Amino acid sequence: MYEESVRSGDPTAEQVAADLTAVVRRLVRRLRTTSPDSRLTPSQRSVLSRLDGEGPSTTAALARAEYVRPQSMRLTLGALEEQGMVGRTPDPDDGRQSVVSVTDTGRSTLAAVRAAKRGWLSEAIAGELDGAERRTLAEAAALLERLVERGE
Repeated sequence: MYEESVRSGDPTAEQVAADLTAVVRRLVRRLRTTSPDSRLTPSQRSVLSRLDGEGPSTTAALARAEYVRPQSMRLTLGALEEQGMVGRTPDPDDGRQSVVSVTDTGRSTLAAVRAAKRGWLSEAIAGELDGAERRTLAEAAALLERLVERGE
């Protein structure tokens, strides 16, 4: 894949983009399978993570942020609420709505999921890469960060 195109000269941006997309997709899939059995679907995990990082939100705002219909978000939040991962309080600005926030149970579940992912990746890096390769990977991570920031 990518190594072959590097050996044959400078790869095109399109080649790098295709290779990177493929490997990131596989990495994300692998990271998902390393998480402990948290009983969370990917969409539930995404919403819980958003609430943890960005703070309390309304159902409508979460639906917009996650690019789903409000009805779908209500189902996702209902499942999270049943598991004790989120809680609701009345919206101080609009009594017809409620504000959803992550609970301590939700935070500890997220922490366990994140720790499992980091643990697997850390072990894989330590077991497969030498010092020079780890430096190269660190440089690549910085470059990816720069690309992501460019798009924000």
